[in-house]
Amino acid sequence: MSALLKLDRISHAYGRQVIVDELSFELEKGEIGCLLGPSGCGKTTVLRCIAGFEPIISGEIRLNETPVSRPGFVLPPEQRRIGMVFQEYALFPHLNVTANIGFGLHRSTKTERALRVAELLQVTSLTEVADRYPHELSGGQQQRVALARALAPYPDLILLDEPFSNLDVSLREHLSQEVRELLKKLNITAILVTHDQAEAFAVADKIGVMHAGKMMQWSGAHELYHRPANRFIADFIGQGTLIPGRITQSGTVETELGTLTGDIYHPGQSPDEIAGKQVDLLIRPDDIIHDDDSPLRAAVVHKAFRGAQFLYTLRLDSGQIVLSLIPSHHDHAMGEKIGIRSETDHIVVFDRLRS
Repeated sequence: MSALLKLDRISHAYGRQVIVDELSFELEKGEIGCLLGPSGCGKTTVLRCIAGFEPIISGEIRLNETPVSRPGFVLPPEQRRIGMVFQEYALFPHLNVTANIGFGLHRSTKTERALRVAELLQVTSLTEVADRYPHELSGGQQQRVALARALAPYPDLILLDEPFSNLDVSLREHLSQEVRELLKKLNITAILVTHDQAEAFAVADKIGVMHAGKMMQWSGAHELYHRPANRFIADFIGQGTLIPGRITQSGTVETELGTLTGDIYHPGQSPDEIAGKQVDLLIRPDDIIHDDDSPLRAAVVHKAFRGAQFLYTLRLDSGQIVLSLIPSHHDHAMGEKIGIRSETDHIVVFDRLRS
């Protein structure tokens, strides 16, 4: 199957400042992708290049196998069959919901437009507010109107630029799941841009982690979490700390937490190649289990209440810090030493950094 969207080593710059640096990825029909990264990493610029709002200085962007951007050529945005949902929604305040959704259907007949708008009102659960104006809607309803308007002209691709950032946390979580279900139901190919990894995990099939204009890794959420391609991704995705260890000849890892066993992963090297090496080991909060009977003790230096769990920051005897998710009925005092043990299935290691 050929990709619906393919970016082949694209670069973009403002003067001498390179914003996007030889970035590549592709999406199949019906897949939802996400560009994830901190502010200033270039993710929104990539979206604007895909939309046709920005030129590229090298590489190529292809839609349905047709080049739409390359150096010296940019197919106009209105000819790309792309729908966009902006961070601020950009709804027309003087038009009601029905008119906003149907705005881009000026080439359709009156009957075709009415049928398409009615269909989208139904699938986005907006039928009851069809006659209301944007200022009369909740943030979630405005977001769904913007999505319906983008979907109305039957685009090949939908681009979503930080679409949930203006919403509160609980609504953001609900709507991100709702948007995924809707896009999947309609078999729409889409790209989401966000700095929020919870949104990325909730919506996307494939996630591209960006840093300083480069694509660090393009894969599913599980792969990013358990098989990060480098230290930046290990630090950016999820939570965790790096502790020193040594790979034994038998394929275990000797650490201050004891001898750890599991599926050992080192980006770029096989288990045989790293045998005997000094490494830095990624320890996630779910790797550290509270156990009153364990001889290994750690002091509580910080705790964050998360409802069903506390996220404890713990200091080992060496001064090394680890994190642990512990059921919230275990409410330990600051400075208290508690019993812990490690329970690792996936072991991610990197070459030891020399100070």
